Amino acid sequence: MNREQLKEMQTDALERLMALRSADGMWRGLLSSSAISTSVSVFALHSIDAEKYKKEIAGGIHWLQETMCPDGSWGDSVESPSNMTATLLTYVSLVAVGEKALQTRAYLNARFGGDSEEALIKGVLDYYGKDLTFSVPILMMCALAGVVKDWKKIPPFPFELATLPQRFFRFLNLPVVSYAIPALIAIGICQMRRKGGMLSFIREAFVPKAMRELVKLQPADGGFLEAAPLTAFVSMCLAEGGFREHEVTQKCAQFLVDTVREDGSWPIDTNLASWVTSLSAKILGKEFEDRVQLADIIQRNATRAVHPFTGAAPGGWGWSDLSGSVPDGDDTSGALVALHALGYPCDEVICNGINWLMILQNNDGGMPTFCKGWGKLPFDRSSPDITSHAVLAMGLWMKDLPSAFRVKVEKSFTRLLDWLEKNQDVQHGWTPLWFGDQDAADEHAPVYGTATAIDYLMATGHPRAVELAEHQLGFLLQTQNADGGWGGNLGVRSKVTYTSRVLAALSWFPGQEAVKNRAWDYLYETYKTGHLYDEEPIGLYFSRLWYSEKMYNLTFLLWALKRYTTLSRMTEREGQAEKELPPPLVILSGAKNLVQ
Repeated sequence: MNREQLKEMQTDALERLMALRSADGMWRGLLSSSAISTSVSVFALHSIDAEKYKKEIAGGIHWLQETMCPDGSWGDSVESPSNMTATLLTYVSLVAVGEKALQTRAYLNARFGGDSEEALIKGVLDYYGKDLTFSVPILMMCALAGVVKDWKKIPPFPFELATLPQRFFRFLNLPVVSYAIPALIAIGICQMRRKGGMLSFIREAFVPKAMRELVKLQPADGGFLEAAPLTAFVSMCLAEGGFREHEVTQKCAQFLVDTVREDGSWPIDTNLASWVTSLSAKILGKEFEDRVQLADIIQRNATRAVHPFTGAAPGGWGWSDLSGSVPDGDDTSGALVALHALGYPCDEVICNGINWLMILQNNDGGMPTFCKGWGKLPFDRSSPDITSHAVLAMGLWMKDLPSAFRVKVEKSFTRLLDWLEKNQDVQHGWTPLWFGDQDAADEHAPVYGTATAIDYLMATGHPRAVELAEHQLGFLLQTQNADGGWGGNLGVRSKVTYTSRVLAALSWFPGQEAVKNRAWDYLYETYKTGHLYDEEPIGLYFSRLWYSEKMYNLTFLLWALKRYTTLSRMTEREGQAEKELPPPLVILSGAKNLVQ
């Protein structure tokens, strides 16, 4: 590893980053196409109007057939290993449109240990456990297609509860997580009308109010959470439940038509524009000549009103600037960090964003994703990656906050550190919530969670945060692979994304040059063989669905390089005459033209 090699890699990556900037000033990235999204979208459009949407249906079926594995199965993305969920949903979609899928049926029979619907239902419910957020929609799609005959074997969704004020949801022990209320309504009504029962006439009285709630929850573009799976599950159940022509169903259908790709597939979500823009802004920083405009774009994406979907207070950021996005803890922290990196002043937007995080903070002191207090199901619990991100967001702005407000923020900041200390594991690292490793036996990626948390904590400069980070450093040093890279955990195949995250964390610590050099050598060799930007499905979507994002390799690598240029002091340099790599935009000739 030498500086010329790193400079070569950095220049190439920066040119790619700038070339990906959209005309509107944001970065939009590219999420991988998804067998799950494609299969449920095809099924939903077929349920709503098979003739009207025959082009989209045919295109989706063709993509699914072209991406089928030799054994008749599918993974979440083309780069992912086969799994039960993607294969079952695709099988059901093929059956619905009259396509033969005998090979896929054989795969599923082997997976479920039999061909009975009892085995199928048990297999799905066992896979997802107590969280019914995804298992019940899967079984409902099976029932709508006739693959499951007995609807009474599918756990019921109490749609009536959605008519209560949102502030009560945390106390109701709902069978779904916070983001799935639209599915609770649509599936619950469909189940009630299909199954009947002694109390159905009483439950029917709640339908009009529940549907009014669903109308209020639906974004302007029709896509719930900008996600094809959730939107498709809602619309297929509404179509079966007697609401085929309802405005919600029709807007769902239009969203699916608007988001299908040229190859006939659908991504797991429309995009992560706000997230990847924040990642890019952190890299470019105050040296970026367009930083004022970029900062203005980011601050304008903060919510200005109570969000209808989750009831979240104003001030937070979602993962996208599109109407279906919902403010969350990680993206709000990411935007606040990005604005600080760009030199944005501490104003009402910043204070509102930090206040939004404090409102979100769980009673246990940690930071959840969407809703405070919904800690019983996985995607609403506190997690170390989101918690440490909030520590950084608050820490960076602390000294600039109004004095009275700063006192409140300091208390919240302390509680975040308390949670991290209580939940640290020096032997096994911090396991993140939204990232995993599909090559790991347990699919977990503590390397990502630990490296990310260390980087965030060290960047605050707070003595207690630094001490927490130092305690976790040993885990990263012990999990490096023989090729110099890191996978999600010990012994798991190396990846560009995880190796870059670890290098960013290690840059805070002097020494360990052999470890760092081997890692840089791994990245440079990967670059020279043309695989540096290959898709790596490390993103873990709702309910264990894998996806890759085109910009992750790029932004994670550039962040590691930026940390290196500003923090690392190589032991072999000779005195002060030895020059470090220049800041990112200095080495990028023509950056002005690329931006414009």
